[in-house]
Amino acid sequence: MSTETEPSSALGARTQPDGGAHPALSRRRGLGQTSARSLLLTVLGEFVLPREEPVWTQVLIDVLGGLDVENKSARQALARTAAEGLLVSDRSGRRVRWSLTGSGRRLLSDGAARIYGFGAPAAAWDERWLVLLVSVPEARRQLRHRLRTRLAWAGLGSPAPGVWVSPDPAKQEEVADVVADLGLEEVTSSFVGPFGTIGSQADVVAQAWDLAEVEEAYEEFIAEFADAAPSTPAEVLAHQILLVHAWRRFPFLDPKLPAELLPAEWAGSRAAELFESRHELWRDQAQAHWQALVRSAS
Repeated sequence: MSTETEPSSALGARTQPDGGAHPALSRRRGLGQTSARSLLLTVLGEFVLPREEPVWTQVLIDVLGGLDVENKSARQALARTAAEGLLVSDRSGRRVRWSLTGSGRRLLSDGAARIYGFGAPAAAWDERWLVLLVSVPEARRQLRHRLRTRLAWAGLGSPAPGVWVSPDPAKQEEVADVVADLGLEEVTSSFVGPFGTIGSQADVVAQAWDLAEVEEAYEEFIAEFADAAPSTPAEVLAHQILLVHAWRRFPFLDPKLPAELLPAEWAGSRAAELFESRHELWRDQAQAHWQALVRSAS
């Protein structure tokens, strides 16, 4: 899946009791085609993936339009997603409807598993670390970037050039797949074991991850959704999309460190509880309104 955007018109009013726009629905980020596609993937994962039925173009256009995505950008996002092999279209007269392809379902299913399982409490830590040493020449910048992106997605941090660490040795198999995919087996070594007597784990954590930045992002998430109280089915649908959309970025940001390595009163725990409670609170009404939109377009 992916990230970004928010609502207006088709999904209903967006005001607080005092008449001001709710912050979750009033932020503007200069969103373009990339974020329109990202929002589309959120909608597909939340509402299309659980069903087998195709969806008319107008339903997707209207829902994205209610999230302030222009008609042209929404259509471009559909075309781009189809070109990537995630969607397939079929025509009935002058109307077009869309279905997820097999690869589209796999991609969104993998993303959903990571997103919805992300807030689950971590298992007890055995105090062992995975340490990866990998040497990629500076001249091979694209390869270095791909390695950095994939290891960060796996939750590893880099306290020094060529060194990657994780307090979860079980990630070694996932990391080995990354190394093999990138053809780096001959320049990579791994070690698993407890922290030694030299230095401190807190210093390694501070060097490998910017937890202050991650916590700030969690605080922003809490501020946006803690007081959200959509009152109409259209507003609930909009809030549910934005909630999932905002939460989707945290598997990229948060390395999911054991509690022993986190600051006291870690905001990620409160954010995860908020996501779970709001998603469950809004789910049935959001799904019902989606179905109503699909039926009305048929």
